[in-house]
Amino acid sequence: MRRQVLYSGSRRAPGAGQSASDSAGAPIPDTASRLQRLRALGARHARMPQLVAGAAIVALLAGEGYLWLKPAPRVLNQAEIEAAVMRTLQTRTPPSRAAKAAEMVRPAVVRVRGFTDLEAAPKPGKGKKRQGRFVPGAPEDRQEQDKSVPEGMQEAAVGSGVVIVDDGTILTNLHVVYRVKRVRVTFHDGSESEASLVSVHPENDLAIIKAHTIPDDLPSATLGSASRLKPGDEVVAVGFPFGMGPSISYGVVSGLNREFHSPEGKRLLTRLIQFDAAVNPGSSGGPLVTMQGDVVGIVTAILNPTESHTFVGIGFAVTIAVAASSVSGIHPF
Repeated sequence: MRRQVLYSGSRRAPGAGQSASDSAGAPIPDTASRLQRLRALGARHARMPQLVAGAAIVALLAGEGYLWLKPAPRVLNQAEIEAAVMRTLQTRTPPSRAAKAAEMVRPAVVRVRGFTDLEAAPKPGKGKKRQGRFVPGAPEDRQEQDKSVPEGMQEAAVGSGVVIVDDGTILTNLHVVYRVKRVRVTFHDGSESEASLVSVHPENDLAIIKAHTIPDDLPSATLGSASRLKPGDEVVAVGFPFGMGPSISYGVVSGLNREFHSPEGKRLLTRLIQFDAAVNPGSSGGPLVTMQGDVVGIVTAILNPTESHTFVGIGFAVTIAVAASSVSGIHPF
């Protein structure tokens, strides 16, 4: 048997017409073929920047063509704009200025109720009627039974108030909470809370009360300056006339720097705003609001030359500036 040759020590050069091979039998390229392949590879790499530049030029030309072919936006003339506005007004009725002003302050307006013992409640028909009248609630005119009245007590007054600090601090009229044993407020969301009397300011018929519990995210009203008011400026009054509300009434400023004598003639209020937005018993303590939603006054009294307790066109409000000067801690505007 012939022995298999594992190694060969011969270095036989390849013969004519034969190419060298590696150990796997693959031919080994000679120097000329290597140079040729390197030249081809270099030529391909040299053309790459040209191809990239060409692609960029094509993309730029395509974008230019799109912008050139895209139609220009149509410019509306004045007649078309006016027609569009008229169509909008005919199909969508915008809220009035008074409605927007009332909406801005209404969440901060509360109903204020005062309670006394049954035997201490005021009797209907008592007291002398005068032309000037404060506007507390008129419990003698409200005969319906209210289950929210504390046991053994009677509603002695109903009025309004406005939240001036979001911690439940409320500004109202003194005569709404005068000589009552308990005070209860009703917020915009319908929730109720007992309230405590914090301070009183009889010279301006004002009182500060604070609710024991308040709704989440209770808003406070924006206070404004009456110094910019002029007769004829539009205003709205927000409150609870006869306990109903919040009710909105609309009118104008009738005069400034008015004076008002209390029904007993013992108190003189000055620097008042006169207005003709309808207010009635129960409106006291509610805000008088500008068309920008700023509270510029606190409704205090009505003037009626008859013996009626109702509104005939002349209402008075204490200005916020006066309230701020007498009530510590209230920023006027």
